[in-house]
Amino acid sequence: MFAAASLSDHQRAIGSLHVAVKRRGVASVLADLRQDGCLKARFPRPVDWIEVVTLNSSGGVAGGDRLASTFDVRARARATFASQAAERFYRALPGDPRAHVRTNLTVADGAAAEWLPQEAILFDRAAVDRALTVDLAPDAWFLGVESIVFGRTAMGERVATARLADTIQLRRDGRLILHDAIRLSGEVAAVLEGVATGRGGAAIATILHVAPDAESRLDAFRAAVAEAPAEVGASAWDGMLIARLVARDGAALRATVIAGLAALRGGRALPRVWMC
Repeated sequence: MFAAASLSDHQRAIGSLHVAVKRRGVASVLADLRQDGCLKARFPRPVDWIEVVTLNSSGGVAGGDRLASTFDVRARARATFASQAAERFYRALPGDPRAHVRTNLTVADGAAAEWLPQEAILFDRAAVDRALTVDLAPDAWFLGVESIVFGRTAMGERVATARLADTIQLRRDGRLILHDAIRLSGEVAAVLEGVATGRGGAAIATILHVAPDAESRLDAFRAAVAEAPAEVGASAWDGMLIARLVARDGAALRATVIAGLAALRGGRALPRVWMC
């Protein structure tokens, strides 16, 4: 007979991933790879812009899981980082600590990096502590998006309560240029109903672009999302463009994110995993 396990005894997922990319001639290629536990990386297109697809083999993130990733884009290299699929953050059991997810991205002189994970889907009673830190050289180029979907509305899901701490930090030449934090705890659905929060939406995103010409792209970005199904507000200053998106569901959010990214990516196609 097996003894019944207590809630504190259930298995946790632990993963770490390190990817470094360098320039070799006209191509950007893999320089270093270390992967441990449930985090893996695949490289479908080793060309001018190397594509790095990350995956979590545990099938989702639950309370108490610990995931850490570091990405190093070296001088003059160009890399796009995308996730294989939307990441699911499942219900935490009573007494579980929050899932702990950390991502650090460094972009060197003359390099360009895109951080393009697919949506993070939160389930009811999820508990998440997530942080993205980006360190940019003075002339580095960066484009990133973070999307959060509060339940799959097409399946009738609703996130009534959750514990979410989500932070984005950007540094350029060692100087902090953005610290963005979302803190939601308790009755998430009620908070999202507020006019100054989600206006009843169930999906949100932030798009960030840092480049010498970022401010000049604002009009094109606004035009690209003008007819999109999500509500969007965008501003640009000091070599940085920031857009906030809120939508009724994940499908509307994704359509708007794709339209906005198209205006900032110079006509390049999104990673194929985004189309699956």
